[in-house]
Amino acid sequence: MIGPVVLTGGGTGGHIFPMQAIADALVEAGVAPRDIRYVGSRRGQEASLLGGGPIVLTLLPGRGIRRSLSLSAWRDNAAALVALAGAMVRAFIAVGRWRPRVVVSVGGYAAAAVATAAVLWRRPLVLVDLDATPGATHRLLARFARVRCVALGTASDGVEVTGAPVRSEVTSIDRSSDARDLAKQNLDPPIDQSRRVVVVMTGSLGATRVNRAVLELAQIWHDRTDVTLVHVTGRRDHDMVMASRPAVVGLDYRVIEFANMPTWWAVADVAICRAGATTVAELTALALPAILVPLPGAPGDHQSHNADALAEVGAARTLLDASCTGEKLAQLADQILQPEVWVEMSRAASLLARRDSAARIAHVILSLGGSS
Repeated sequence: MIGPVVLTGGGTGGHIFPMQAIADALVEAGVAPRDIRYVGSRRGQEASLLGGGPIVLTLLPGRGIRRSLSLSAWRDNAAALVALAGAMVRAFIAVGRWRPRVVVSVGGYAAAAVATAAVLWRRPLVLVDLDATPGATHRLLARFARVRCVALGTASDGVEVTGAPVRSEVTSIDRSSDARDLAKQNLDPPIDQSRRVVVVMTGSLGATRVNRAVLELAQIWHDRTDVTLVHVTGRRDHDMVMASRPAVVGLDYRVIEFANMPTWWAVADVAICRAGATTVAELTALALPAILVPLPGAPGDHQSHNADALAEVGAARTLLDASCTGEKLAQLADQILQPEVWVEMSRAASLLARRDSAARIAHVILSLGGSS
């Protein structure tokens, strides 16, 4: 091929995992790993999640813009603009040298420089819109893209409805009752098969309001012998949660700072999560009922739109961040754990699932000349 397929984006796991899924689909379609490149941000998780593999990873300087009028935000944003200028120069030089066959952006601040360079060098650009509302980078670049692959919406000229790509680690999980029981046994320590499992995950940093509400939930459920509560706190709040965790007598309450989520999705009956695009896509792929607490102030309020898409068909219950308390979580979780409710919500989630999303996006890339 003339040049590599460049996959760019990142800053958070919500962008990195889709990049990984698309790369896996391209390799499955016959593209050699040497003919694919990742480009992400030095400040994100790309180095730990994407580095060291057969696909070359390039990291650019950069950081997100803070949406605040405080003095510290002005200082941080000035530094962010300087870093973005440096990233633009590096990306322009790199794209000119690589002459990529296709540049694929999954969004986030890490994608802006490379996607812009693709436009300037007139390389084919594919935008993968993970959220119901595209981010700022993609809104600005949409008119330059050859194709937009959208998770939700309606197909039109230049727009393909592909769903959001989900990594193979998740799509390969067997969610049958027997498989979940076996997965419970294989944990250390194992979970009693009679217990229903509620898993909380709000991102690598965590969400403080949700974490405090889950502490309240653990207190409310302290004597329950029919539930396991798995609380993935994120790095920021782990010490706080450990210092505040209530004493429990019957509840199996497990507090974890960071986890390999496929391990816990394999045993979960209910998820309590934010409503980022990757999380929503994974929940639907797993047919896993959820309580979604959208991040307030997310750009374009995209998390609320993502959550609404699931709630409207009965696949999830939504809870405003400001209203997130232990009592509310207990009320909603108890509703969902009713067998007939759980079955209906699981069925509704499965109807939204697009397990072949990454393969669909790979097909779009290859149709633009991304094959060897």
